[in-house]
Amino acid sequence: MKEKKPINDIRFTESSRRNFLQVAILGGGAFLIAPMLHIDIANATGSTDALLLSCMDFRLMDNIEHYMTERGLRDKYDHIVLAGAALGAITDKYPAWNKTFWDHVNLAVDLHHIHKIIVMDHRDCGAYRVILGEDFAKDPVKEKNIHSEKLRALAELIKIQHPNLEVELLLMGLDGKVESIT
Repeated sequence: MKEKKPINDIRFTESSRRNFLQVAILGGGAFLIAPMLHIDIANATGSTDALLLSCMDFRLMDNIEHYMTERGLRDKYDHIVLAGAALGAITDKYPAWNKTFWDHVNLAVDLHHIHKIIVMDHRDCGAYRVILGEDFAKDPVKEKNIHSEKLRALAELIKIQHPNLEVELLLMGLDGKVESIT
């Protein structure tokens, strides 16, 4: 009588192992194997709702993702990260950041057909402190005013470059609460 192998006992022959490793080493293994496993590979072209510009501050990454998910935008936005967010996109101190921002915006418009840019600054931003030379976090009213000024300046530039895009301006607290800047 023939012994039955358990269903989860997958045994590779030496030749099948070698073939698998060749595919994996050559790269693209996921694309070759995906149809056999009924896995869809994401397509980089198409449409998405928005492009988000946020700061690089590690303290807020989870809060940003949570906020975007709560808004129903999970997996529906492109994300640019620049120190200082709005300030990083307009500062003269780092002109390459300006170019990077606009290159990403133009690509998101052309490739993903975005219709909105969301710019999210945050309180207690080290980039604001370093670039502008002042600790605005000591005075919450002054801090909100400087962020509002930089957010609005970037919004004006976006409207000049891409008049058909909506622009939304936000300021996040370290507690994850977000307020709209008008």
